[in-house]
Amino acid sequence: MGPFSRETWAQRLGTFRASPSAFMAGPEGEDLGRDLLSDLRSEKLSEPMKVALLALSLEYPAQLWPDAPAAEAAATSLLDTLVLLPPRPSALRRPLLLAATTALVAGGALSPASGASGRLLPLLLGLASGRDLGRSFGPASEQRPLQATAWECLRELESCRPGLLGGCLGLLRALLGREGPAQPLSLLLALALRNALVIQARAGAGLQGLLTAGDSSMEGGPWNWTLAEEGEVHLQPQAPSWPAAEEGECGLAALELSPEEARELRATVAQLLDSSYLLTPVAQAQLLWLLGWALRGLRGQPPVLFKPQLVRLLGTAQLTLLHAMLALKAAFGEALFTAQDEALLLRRLTLAAQHPALPLPIHLFYLHCLLNFPENWPLGPTDEEAAPLLLGSQLCRGLLPSLLNEPMALLARLHLLCLLCVEDEEKEEKGQDRSPRHYLEELLAGLRQRAALDDGPRALATLCFQASYLVAHCLAGQPVVLTPLTQGLAQLYRTRPALAPHFVDLLDQVGPELQEPLRVALRQEVVSRPGREEALRWHLQMLARVADGDAQSATLSFLRAAATHCKDWGLQQALLRVCRALLRAGVGGGLADLLQALARQLEDPDGQDHARLYYILLAHLAGPKLGVALGPSLAAPALASSLVAENQGFAAALMVQEAPAPVRLSVGPRRAEGPVPVLRLQVEVLEPVYSLELRFRVEGQVYAPLGAVHMPCLCPGRPTRPLLLPLQPRRPAPAKLTVRALYTTPSGLTCHTHLPPLLVTFADLFLPFPRPPEGAQLDFFEELWGSCLPKGTESRLWCPLGPGGLEALVSHHLESFVVVAQPPVSYLVAIRLPPDSRLLLRLEAAQADGVPVALRTDDWAVLPLAGDYLRGLSADG
Repeated sequence: MGPFSRETWAQRLGTFRASPSAFMAGPEGEDLGRDLLSDLRSEKLSEPMKVALLALSLEYPAQLWPDAPAAEAAATSLLDTLVLLPPRPSALRRPLLLAATTALVAGGALSPASGASGRLLPLLLGLASGRDLGRSFGPASEQRPLQATAWECLRELESCRPGLLGGCLGLLRALLGREGPAQPLSLLLALALRNALVIQARAGAGLQGLLTAGDSSMEGGPWNWTLAEEGEVHLQPQAPSWPAAEEGECGLAALELSPEEARELRATVAQLLDSSYLLTPVAQAQLLWLLGWALRGLRGQPPVLFKPQLVRLLGTAQLTLLHAMLALKAAFGEALFTAQDEALLLRRLTLAAQHPALPLPIHLFYLHCLLNFPENWPLGPTDEEAAPLLLGSQLCRGLLPSLLNEPMALLARLHLLCLLCVEDEEKEEKGQDRSPRHYLEELLAGLRQRAALDDGPRALATLCFQASYLVAHCLAGQPVVLTPLTQGLAQLYRTRPALAPHFVDLLDQVGPELQEPLRVALRQEVVSRPGREEALRWHLQMLARVADGDAQSATLSFLRAAATHCKDWGLQQALLRVCRALLRAGVGGGLADLLQALARQLEDPDGQDHARLYYILLAHLAGPKLGVALGPSLAAPALASSLVAENQGFAAALMVQEAPAPVRLSVGPRRAEGPVPVLRLQVEVLEPVYSLELRFRVEGQVYAPLGAVHMPCLCPGRPTRPLLLPLQPRRPAPAKLTVRALYTTPSGLTCHTHLPPLLVTFADLFLPFPRPPEGAQLDFFEELWGSCLPKGTESRLWCPLGPGGLEALVSHHLESFVVVAQPPVSYLVAIRLPPDSRLLLRLEAAQADGVPVALRTDDWAVLPLAGDYLRGLSADG
C-alpha cells in the first residue's frame, strides 16, 4: 500500500486522538506506527503534515512503540530519516531529534546494547558541542536551534538515566566556558553534576577526574553506562524540596573527594552561579536547587559559594527565586544565613503579604512561606508547628485576620494567629492588652455571629466551621482556648439548629480534645429542648451522632416526648436512628420499653416494623453480635422501604455470606501407611480465621463421601499442623475434589467460599502390603505374582532413566513398596490399591538409558493408569 494522503492522515489522527486505546485495539492500530515511520519519508506529504505526525509520536510514544524492540526500530528509522533530509532548511530536524529521544526513553530501549542509542548519543553531543557534523544537518542558520534542542534531549536522557552523562562533565564545563551562560547547557551541567555526586557517594568513590576530562574520550564514547546502571533510582530534579537527612546528607557525606577534586567542584559550582543571573527566574530557581542538592551534606564544601547569590536575591520580587532561596535556607540554615538575614527575610515576607494590591494567590504564597519558614535554630520537635522565633505580635499586627478578608486569606491568617497564640500565656501574664488569644476569641465570636443568621449564606457557616476546626487542630493542647470554643459552638447550635450537618462533620474531623466536650455540650443542648419544636428533625439528627450510654434517662425522656410529634415518615426514621445509636452504645432496659411503645404508637408501618425489629435484636443478641448486626448496611440505598434495606444489612451480618477466599490449600508430601490412603493438606491463611470447616465433594462416584475437616483457629504466619483427609476409593482411580470453606471472621461474620479444586493422583492411592517375615520376601512376592493370573493381566514397558539411574528412581518414588531389593540391578515392588486391587512390578537388568518393567495386576482398569504413572516417573527423572 502506498503512502496515505493528507486528508486520510488528518482523519486517522483525529480518530486516534479521540480515543487512543480504542484506536489501537482496532484493525488499524497495529499498523499506525509503521505507517507513520514510512510516510515520514514520502514526498507526497507536506512538512507541516509530517510535523503533526512527529507530534503524535511525542505525545503517545507508549502506544506507538509499546516495547523495547519496537522503540529500538522506531528510533533507528527516525535517525535514518534525519540523515536522509536534504541540506536545505527543514522544520523536521528538531522534531526528529526529539522523537528519536522520546522513543528510546519511553520504550525502555536506552542501553549500551542498543544500536540506536549508539547513534543518537554521539549525534546529540556533537550538535551540542557545535562540532561540524557535515552538510546533511542543514545550513548554518539551523545550527543554533539544533544545538539548543540537543541540550534539551541530553537533559531528558540524563533525567531518565541518572549518571549517563557522568563522563561528559569536563566537556560540558568546557562548553559552558566557551559558549557562555546558555540556559539549557547550565541546567544540563548542574543536573549531570548532581547525579554524578549522588551515585559516586552511594558507591563510596570520588569523582575520579570526571570534572577535568575533556574531548579526549569523545571517540570512544563518553557515556558512562556504569554510573547509569548504578543510578537507576529515579531522581526528580524539579522537586521543590530536598530528601530527608538520612537520604541526602548521610549519603553525600560518604563521598571522598581529593583536594584537587574538591577544588574543581568548587570552581564548577562558582562558574554556574556567577552567570546564573542571566537565566530566566524559573531556570535560576532550578539551578539553585540542583547545586544546593549537590553541596548539601558534602564534607569540605561550605555553602559560602551561595553567599553572593544570596545578597542578590534577598530583594528579589520573583516568587520562584524567593522559594528557591527559602529552600536553600532549609538546607543550610545558619551555615549560610545569619540572624540578620533571617530577620530581613521575615520582615520582607510580612510586609509583602500586607500589600493592599496583592493578588490573592500571591498573598497566600507569602502566608504559606511564613507558616513554613525554615528557622536557623528551631525549638521543639521537627514535626511540631510553631511560629518563627523572630516573628512577634508587633511584626504580624498587619496580618491579623479580619472578617473582611477573603475566606482563604482569612484561614491562612488565622493559622498564623493560632501559632502566635501558642506563646500567648507568658505575654498575657505581663499585662499585655489585646493579646493574640483575645483577638482570636473575638474573631471566632464574629464568625459564629455571622453563621447564626437565619437568612445568611451557607458559605459563612462553612467558613465558621473551617475556622473552628483549624483552631482545634493548632491549639489542641490549650484548654483555655478550647473551652470558650466549645461554649460558643454550643450557643451557635442553640441559635441555629439547622447547622446540625455542619456539627456532625466537625465532630467527625476534630480530635478528642474538642470532640468529647463538644459532644457532651451538644447532647445537653438537644435533650434540654422541648420535643415539639420545629427544629425537631435537626435535634434528632444531632442526637443520633452524640447519643451514648451517658445521660440515658434524659435522652430517653426526650425521645418519648419527641415521639408524639413524629407524624411523618422522615421524623420517625430520624427517631429510630437515635434508637439505633443507643442500641450500639449498649443502652438497656429503658430503651426496650421505648421500642415497645414505638411499635404500638408510630402510625407508619415501616416505623413500627423498625421498632419491633430493634426490640427483637435487643432482646435476643448479646452486645458483640448486636454491634456487628447494627454495623453499616451493605444494601443499596435506593429501595422502596428502609426496613428492607436495613434487613439486607442484618442478613449480611447474621447469615452466612459468600466472601473472597482467605484460605490457601495444598497437598503436602504423602506417606504410604495405614489401612486407607490419606491426603496431608497444608493450610495457609491471609487473615485470622476462626472455626474453619473444610467440606469436600468428589466429582463422580469413584470415592465414598468424604467427611469435613475442622480447625479452631488459624493466623497468618503461624505454622499449622497438616490436616489429614482419609480417602475411601470405590475403585483405584484419580479424582478431583471440590473444596468449600466455612469460617468466622474476627468481626463476627460467618462466611463461606469456594477454594480451588484438589487433584488426587494415582500415586496418592498407593499402600504397602504387610511386611512378610524375614527371609520370606521372595516367596511372598512370587505368591502375589502368581495370584494375579488368570483373572488379571500382564504387560511390559520400557522406562527411560534419568541421570541418577534405577537406584535413584526407586528410592525417590517406590521405596515404601519394595519387597525384594538387589541394588542396583533388580527390584520387586508390590503395591496395594484400595479397595481390593494390587499392582506388582519387576524392575530388572537396568541398562544405561532405561529399564524394562514387567507388571501384573488383578484389575484390567489399573493397567493404563500404571503405564502413565511409570512413564511419568521417567519424565520426572
